[in-house]
Amino acid sequence: MEKIGMGFIGAGGIARKMADTIIRMDSVKPCAVAARDAERAQRFAAEFGFEKSYGSYDEMLDDPEVELVYIATPHSHHFDHAKLCLENGKHVLCEKAFTANAQQAEALIELARGKGLLLAEAIWTRYMPLSATLSTLLTDGVIGTVSALTANLGYLISTKERIKEPALAGGALLDVGVYPLNFALMALGADIERIVSAAVKMETGVDAQNCFTLCYRDGKMAILNSSALTQTDRRGVIYGDMGNIIVDNINNPDRLRIIGNDGQEKGAYERPSQISGYEYEVEAAVRAIREGAVECAEMPHSEILRVMKIMDSLRAEWGIRYPFE
Repeated sequence: MEKIGMGFIGAGGIARKMADTIIRMDSVKPCAVAARDAERAQRFAAEFGFEKSYGSYDEMLDDPEVELVYIATPHSHHFDHAKLCLENGKHVLCEKAFTANAQQAEALIELARGKGLLLAEAIWTRYMPLSATLSTLLTDGVIGTVSALTANLGYLISTKERIKEPALAGGALLDVGVYPLNFALMALGADIERIVSAAVKMETGVDAQNCFTLCYRDGKMAILNSSALTQTDRRGVIYGDMGNIIVDNINNPDRLRIIGNDGQEKGAYERPSQISGYEYEVEAAVRAIREGAVECAEMPHSEILRVMKIMDSLRAEWGIRYPFE
């Protein structure tokens, strides 16, 4: 089957990791990269074997060989760049957080559906094989009736421009808090009655760290926190009346462990061999394109909107508004 040509908008750290992934895949080819700095794009293309480089996004989007565009720019730019891609007839795989707010996400989804183009979020947690395994374990009731979940994610990233600057839609929530939130929604669903939260802000006004609890209508609770001030253990734990499931590294699970009420390990599932973990979202996007779908089943548009609306509500509670909103 013919490979799908991928183009990149952005040539930063996360783009480098994705580039190093797709050059090892059989379903896509590194076609073109575009950055504001033409020389930077050229160096990126040479390093990873991209066929072409551009110092203009518009130029790259005129390239007929580019079918799927991976957007790896700051959150603040996702809407404009995804919109530009869709208007030029390109499928889109956009890094998380999908957009800065739900209003932007809704506009992009409407545009993509109107044009019959794939629009997907590159939130790798949703596409991981162990995420599917976890879902099966919960459905099978291996820990009985679930009542609670905890999850955290934190890194020492508060000095990074994309984190501290409001103009770049910075803050811990959109960068790392999105992972515990997705973890909870995948495990417990979305029948949320209310959310209780708190945040500590940086001098710039965005959140440096936060915690929030999703209270479900059936009594379940998901206690979540994220931080740009410290490296956390990235662990998720799901609690049932017959034991619990421990997930080591919630954004790219290393291992799932089933622990009984006696404290003994009852079973374990290891992460399968992978390139980087990014390949799963790319494969999902390729499948969707070949099937003529406008969304990926692993992260459908309804879930993209759900996540964005929850994060909007949290920011509103904390009094955080980006200057472009």
